[in-house]
Amino acid sequence: MITSIFAGLVLGIPAEQVVGSVETGMGKLMGDLLIIITTGAMLGKLVAESGAAQRIADFLMRLFGAKYIHWAMMLTGLVVGIPLFYNVGFILLVPLVFTVAHQYKLSAVYVGIPLLAALSVTHGFLPPHPSPAALVAQFDADMGITLMYGLIIAIPTILVAGPWFARFFKNTDAQPLKSFRANPKPVEELPGVANSFFTALLPVFLLVGMTIWNHSLVEGDEGYGLSAFFSNPSVVMLLSLLVAIVTLGLRQNQNMKQLTEWFVDAVKDVSMIILIVAGAGALKQVLIDSGVSEVIASALDGWDVHPLILAWSITALIRVCVGSATVAGLTTAGIIAPVMHAQGVDPNLLVLAIGAGSLMFSHFNDSGFWMYKEFFNLSIKDTIKSWSLMETIVAVVGLGGVMVLEFFVS
Repeated sequence: MITSIFAGLVLGIPAEQVVGSVETGMGKLMGDLLIIITTGAMLGKLVAESGAAQRIADFLMRLFGAKYIHWAMMLTGLVVGIPLFYNVGFILLVPLVFTVAHQYKLSAVYVGIPLLAALSVTHGFLPPHPSPAALVAQFDADMGITLMYGLIIAIPTILVAGPWFARFFKNTDAQPLKSFRANPKPVEELPGVANSFFTALLPVFLLVGMTIWNHSLVEGDEGYGLSAFFSNPSVVMLLSLLVAIVTLGLRQNQNMKQLTEWFVDAVKDVSMIILIVAGAGALKQVLIDSGVSEVIASALDGWDVHPLILAWSITALIRVCVGSATVAGLTTAGIIAPVMHAQGVDPNLLVLAIGAGSLMFSHFNDSGFWMYKEFFNLSIKDTIKSWSLMETIVAVVGLGGVMVLEFFVS
């Protein structure tokens, strides 16, 4: 916000109009995202606290067995990572990694990399996570189509950055503290497998299903208005949360007082994310109102670089400099939006290209780097060799997936 106000003043917006630009930019973006982010946080909290995430992980580990445990961890990260924000997913699932590694006498890094790769990809690529959801709003993309494209790109990206890359760390010595091992709930207190999977993935089912239905109709068809209503991401997330309150809450003998306390904690957890996203909307509006966006668009228009690669490169550079994936993605959106509109780039692929760039080479200025190092009790060298390179693989392979998909959909 301070940057936006300062930028407005030095870029020539009259002083009495600067705050108005900031408020307009924040209001536009929050109008699209506030329901999505807060209900998404509540749903993720409910999935975690009810034991649904533990049930999903237990089921996948039994399904794959000790020999293919890294595949089980990858799928756990993908399934649980969709409703959970990254930091929540990390705190929830990393103790499970240590417990599994101890049980099967495996390296914690070997077990953990597939799960963390999946969490990173869902965080950077897939709505309703804050950054991709905000980018969808910024570029007027379709959240359902972006999610479908994102899933297509996410799977090979996770396979390369997860199970394939993890095989280089079978013998990496990691001695996490015993206090970080999971304290699982008793099995009899967990929700059922079908209930856990259905509720955790309900936003995906609804977004994809309603988007397909909506695109099979044209304006004026019977049911078009109803389809448009139920395919709205805010409605999808609200319905998913209401279903979860019943399936993972009331039917699991939780009372509304307990559920409300979880939801309050969830919103507290994402309050800073909401402010960061709102600040990005303010900065974008200031750049538009001052005319700087047009100047930037003109300067970049002559570059002989594919616009998706240009967007990825700018995002990757900001990510390496500032550390935050969310800030990198949303800052790039404000810079590059005019160029993309002028060149007719598919906005759904643009969201994914920026999402991939926002995960580039996590290092010392990223909180995720230090969380990984301290939880896994690794040296700086081993953290860079495993975590930083894993994030770089996600960014590069993700861009490759975007370019391949662009060939088929353009």
